[in-house]
Amino acid sequence: MSILNVEHLSHGFGDRAIFTDVSFRLLKGEHIGLVGANGEGKSTFLNIVTGSLMPDEGKVEWAKNVRVGYLDQHTVLEKGMTIEDVLKSAFAYLYDMEEHMNQICDRLGEVDADEMERLMDELGTIQDTLTLHDFYVIDAKVEEVARALGLLEIGLDKDVTDLSGGQRTKVLLGKLLLEKPDILLLDEPTNYLDEIHIAWLKRYLLDYENAFILISHDIPFLNEVVNLIYHMENQELNRYVGDYDKFQEVYAVKKSQLEAAYRKQQQEINELKDFVARNKARVATRNMAMSRQKKLDKMDVIELAAEKPKPEFNFKQGRTPGKYIFETENLVIGYDEPLSKPLNLSMERGHKIALVGANGIGKTTLLKSILGLIKPLKGSVELGENLQIGYFEQEMAPGNRTTCIEEIWKEFPSLSQYEVRSALAKCGLTTKHIESQVQVLSGGEQAKVRLCKLINQETNILLLDEPTNHLDVEAKDELKRALLAYKGSILLICHEPEFYQDVVSEVWDCSKWTTKII
Repeated sequence: MSILNVEHLSHGFGDRAIFTDVSFRLLKGEHIGLVGANGEGKSTFLNIVTGSLMPDEGKVEWAKNVRVGYLDQHTVLEKGMTIEDVLKSAFAYLYDMEEHMNQICDRLGEVDADEMERLMDELGTIQDTLTLHDFYVIDAKVEEVARALGLLEIGLDKDVTDLSGGQRTKVLLGKLLLEKPDILLLDEPTNYLDEIHIAWLKRYLLDYENAFILISHDIPFLNEVVNLIYHMENQELNRYVGDYDKFQEVYAVKKSQLEAAYRKQQQEINELKDFVARNKARVATRNMAMSRQKKLDKMDVIELAAEKPKPEFNFKQGRTPGKYIFETENLVIGYDEPLSKPLNLSMERGHKIALVGANGIGKTTLLKSILGLIKPLKGSVELGENLQIGYFEQEMAPGNRTTCIEEIWKEFPSLSQYEVRSALAKCGLTTKHIESQVQVLSGGEQAKVRLCKLINQETNILLLDEPTNHLDVEAKDELKRALLAYKGSILLICHEPEFYQDVVSEVWDCSKWTTKII
């Protein structure tokens, strides 16, 4: 049974086409991985099928009474709402029913017998629906999901705007799972989840009976939970049966077959053109030349898609720093309340360290405390001599109206426009991206702009906060290569062991010193 039909979909932004005549069908129980490079339109596609964005052309049709749950990487939560409020909003339609039921009860004393009978029937139907959807055990359901996602320890009365990126993702995911929709749409759900909760989500999706569409650049995760891949490339959407590894295999064969057919056809075209050029003027061979020209005119010419620019990250090496990068003395980090026990940490020149542990235990806070962006609650941080620090933040400030060119120029005013364009192109951004405002770019493209700033400054210590979030597979591989080649020191927050294990020589488990249990 078809849950969703998309026919002849075309869409673009300005003069940049995203899809051209794309069709798609989702069947009951399909577990789909939606993959493609940064900026190919994966999130745009989900925004179109959920109705939050109108396509330029085409038709989107859902089956009747299908309930859709969408985990959007850009969802904004309102100040004043607690974690419990957001989780319980999953049952908003049931609370509306209860309100209607109460209104019916208030009217029962003032209606005639016929109306009384009709209202009693309606009341019975509502009560059956409420019971069927576990309305009378909502609190227990909320607590069950909150415990599984580590939200109980944060406190269900906590304001959602005070949460970290990872905690917000968990709250939205919890709400989605409580809604029990007929189809889940998940846009990079693992980006802000730690390893424990990624494993929990993996188990949940493996047991999930309904359909889901999952956008992710986390390949091990994709391989475990999907049975179909839809690949978005060059304004097309192509279907592959199997997991991501199987897709890669089939895609590579298709690509090489197309390239072979293209070379063979180009050779034939050149031979035909050459024959026509040599024989069209001679009376004896003119008809043969005309015949070959007709063949040329009717030929369905194979076109190869233009190669996407491959990112190239090479960090500029700064001067040699002192022996110690930083030392802390009885450092207690936090905002209003402590996030850590007193810490006595030190990092020496050349060390490459990963900070791991659950979301919300203070990894980002520690980085910011070392940088001096947050004042410690107690204790001190002493930075070493001759440090040239490169800092990669998790997110760019929202609503950035500057173009990519202006963003780099602010940082490096002495560069010419050609040099700025070249620097952005080396990070895998096309001319159209480079001239766009930063705020209209995808999460992965924004990350590439931030990396462009980082690789063009001289550094001897890199502090990287989840640098792999949003990056496509190609960019992630290139970043890993660049970090392996980097001769300076690295302090890295990352939730992907397959990324950081080869890069670092030490792993600091922050759960050992945190005051939080999340």
